[in-house]
Amino acid sequence: MNTPFDRNLKPVWRRGYRFQFEPAQNAHVLLYPEGMIKLNDSAAAIGGLIDGERNVAAIVAHLDTQFPGVPELGEDVEQFMLVAREKHWIDLV
Repeated sequence: MNTPFDRNLKPVWRRGYRFQFEPAQNAHVLLYPEGMIKLNDSAAAIGGLIDGERNVAAIVAHLDTQFPGVPELGEDVEQFMLVAREKHWIDLV
């Protein structure tokens, strides 16, 4: 049985990770000591809202105003958070 995702958790970039736009890649990237991850547009939209202040619910609400009428938006954000935590990009506190 899957445990429901707690949208009250706040994502924070792990130490050594930096989210930024990289002109050479013409994309948002996640920089870390060993390299760089080029993010797709969806991941970049989510990543741009990770500031250590907003919880997942606030990120979903913000994106819902930018992209209204996307029924799976909340689940997509949750999936990003789970993958990003698994890959050690973020902590959920």
